[in-house]
Amino acid sequence: MNGMLLMTETNPPEAESKERLRAARMQIEITVLMSRGGESQPTELSDISATGAMLVRPLEWVGEPGQRWVLDMLFAEDLHIHLDAVVARVTRHHIGFSYEQIPEDKQEPLWNLLGGYADILEYWGE
Repeated sequence: MNGMLLMTETNPPEAESKERLRAARMQIEITVLMSRGGESQPTELSDISATGAMLVRPLEWVGEPGQRWVLDMLFAEDLHIHLDAVVARVTRHHIGFSYEQIPEDKQEPLWNLLGGYADILEYWGE
């Protein structure tokens, strides 16, 4: 399964302790507007999952894990997802967000966009 497994499978005993499971990520590139208070910055979505999103870190961005941001993602003319997210991790080139709340009317469109990715877990290391 190319490193992916269904949610009903368990972690094999030979897996290293550094490996963990996360929601599978779908790579997609779209423009995202991230905003917090009076600050807003456009950036690019690197990948998206059922639990969060990875954005390209803007050069001028200053932030830290735990901060709440609003993400505006326009996937198509008929799919605009506006949601609250929390910075989960920051690297030199990316910002990882965990969804704080997905509006009820956007949950089904997000799962439809993700397709099979919404139901798959994958291994990842630190």
